[in-house]
Amino acid sequence: MIASTPQPATADVPAFGRRLSVATQVGYGLGAVGTGAYGTAPSLLLLFFMTDTLGIPAALAGLGLFLAKAWDVVNDPIMGVISDRTRSRWGRRRPYLLAGAILLGISLSLLFAVPDFDSVHARFAWVLAIFLLCSTTFTIFSVPYIAMPAEMTVDYHERTTLMSFRMAFMSAGVLVAGGLAPLVRDAAGGGRRGYAVMSVALGAICCAFMLISFFATRRVAFTERVEPQVGAREQFALALANRPFVVLVLAFLTQMTAVGSLIGTLPYFVAYILGRSGAVFTMGFVVLTVTSILAMPAWVALSRRIGKPGGYLLSLLVFAAMNLALLLLDGRTPLAAFYTLAALMGVGFAGSQLFPFAMLPDAIEHDVERSGLRREGVFSGVWIAAEGTGMALGGLIAGTILDWHGFVESTTGGAAQPGSALQGIRISFGIVPAALLLVGAAVVRRGVTGRLLTGRPLTEETRDR
Repeated sequence: MIASTPQPATADVPAFGRRLSVATQVGYGLGAVGTGAYGTAPSLLLLFFMTDTLGIPAALAGLGLFLAKAWDVVNDPIMGVISDRTRSRWGRRRPYLLAGAILLGISLSLLFAVPDFDSVHARFAWVLAIFLLCSTTFTIFSVPYIAMPAEMTVDYHERTTLMSFRMAFMSAGVLVAGGLAPLVRDAAGGGRRGYAVMSVALGAICCAFMLISFFATRRVAFTERVEPQVGAREQFALALANRPFVVLVLAFLTQMTAVGSLIGTLPYFVAYILGRSGAVFTMGFVVLTVTSILAMPAWVALSRRIGKPGGYLLSLLVFAAMNLALLLLDGRTPLAAFYTLAALMGVGFAGSQLFPFAMLPDAIEHDVERSGLRREGVFSGVWIAAEGTGMALGGLIAGTILDWHGFVESTTGGAAQPGSALQGIRISFGIVPAALLLVGAAVVRRGVTGRLLTGRPLTEETRDR
């Protein structure tokens, strides 16, 4: 049970029965503009930047993305334990929101600003080192940030509403990375200089919006802190014994691997399969993102009728179907068809992002019911590690497939590609992501039929599962 003893004035206090104001929910959600922009920019632009601007071979570039993201498997859970054990007048999580926002802003501004090294390996080493730094500073912010909703409200449906604000603003962050950032790059002249200017702009935007969430949550009454009586290793073991959480993580890991391969290959698909300019890539990304934002309220309403797991399953199926449909396009296809499919994909993308994050606090509450401990940071650390691992695997898969199919790297972009490379782009952009999304849907379906993902608050019937 959750401790009910009085707490000092500086400790977290119970939030039971207290509803969050709209201003607080919006303020918390605005931080996701920063997390969405950072989470998207490297996965969407960095692989293409390394192969078509820095002249780094595709397999090596994909390996770099994987190594930097794989580091999250180590530092994310550690950050979760640290934030769980923190005591401060700002609470357990908020000090890290402040530190992470500032540090990420600095490190991200350096990621695409690669010095003019003569050696390909030196250029690769710079990107890898700075990306590792970015991953670490992002962890400082993101793990406590993801942990906060489970402490901010215990209301099942209010969590979905809170997550809808977060995911809508995350979609806006995705739009910043996929729409605004390329425009800044092109306006600055493109090439290395354009990417460097874009990098500074991204760092400033991420930092600013992350700081908003720090200040907006200063008056939130969080649930009490319960001191764990077991060590970190035992906490992780107990967390992995939470079967609803494990099912949710597996589905999310598979989904994010699909997303990593998809968005990592999207610039190649537009440039080499559709034969279109960067402006078409930007507009397509804008259409997808705006549609996902507009679709978010509909998914929230639908979840009240069919449950969160049902909505999650449906969104994955829509996402996979639209991904496969895009493979029917080529350079002769009217742009209207591309934009239409991008819009429909945005509908599926919205639900696939909303529901796992909306179900995460429920899985954490399941652990509280079973253990009596509040260790949101442990779960959030494992969750963010799964997200990073999935994106890393997706990037590694995309880079490896491109390399196997003979993709030609360059320092000026637009190199002539053999037919096998075009086939590799289609595989890593469409076939691999769609297959992985269907696997994720099967995991969710199995979780529902096994009554591990019920879409309802815990009851005596489900508490011991």
